[in-house]
Amino acid sequence: MTPRWPERLWIVRHGESAGNVACDLAYQQGLARIDLTGRDVDVPLSALGEQQARALGHWFAEGREEGRPNVVLSSPYQRAQATARLFREAGGCPADTRIHLDERLREKEFGILDGLTGKGIRAEYPRQAELRASLGKFYHRPPGGESWCDVIFRLRALMDTVGLHHGGCRVMIVAHQVVVLCLRYIIEGLTEEEILAIDRENDVANCSITEYRWLAGAEGSDGGMELVRYNVTAPMEAEDTPVTREPDPIVGSRG
Repeated sequence: MTPRWPERLWIVRHGESAGNVACDLAYQQGLARIDLTGRDVDVPLSALGEQQARALGHWFAEGREEGRPNVVLSSPYQRAQATARLFREAGGCPADTRIHLDERLREKEFGILDGLTGKGIRAEYPRQAELRASLGKFYHRPPGGESWCDVIFRLRALMDTVGLHHGGCRVMIVAHQVVVLCLRYIIEGLTEEEILAIDRENDVANCSITEYRWLAGAEGSDGGMELVRYNVTAPMEAEDTPVTREPDPIVGSRG
């Protein structure tokens, strides 16, 4: 019988993006708006982000993970697609591995707050800043945007697809910081308080590895996924590639 879950599941945040760099600069300079034009979906990797993606691929190619993924799923955002492609080109998975794009892995949508720093939101949309402070980011949904709950809703459907089509496979998901955290919430059955406490401990590093392995259950049970490691940056450290972690701004960021 085909297992209900993948044999291995790696969840990876994309490499550093031009948006990450612009966001950090905006906060350092106390600006109200992040200096980016065009759609968030089209934001590319920075040169360092490309280097991080290759380091991740080399890590898997060298056998550091006891196997390579044979299924790769990616957010359709350019920074995630590029990370997956560079990972494959560096030998992280077989060269003929198809990269499956899935819109359910996209970045959290910030609606009218997109592109604003915390300072900008407080100036332009003070009521939204108040609502976010009272509701918390798990439940606050800005107009035209999403809450963490909205992201979790679409990711539950994604995990049903993964179980249906990729049971017993070695699967890698390449996406965004909030996706990594929300998948932890789903897979481990966490509470709001538990996942927000994990979020507060540290930001998810670019190209870091979060790994799950399937554990067989008792007879009559299909088992489940067990967390092996979270937010591991060893691939970058092995090649002396700088590790980057974009801080979570007051309301939102390009993660």
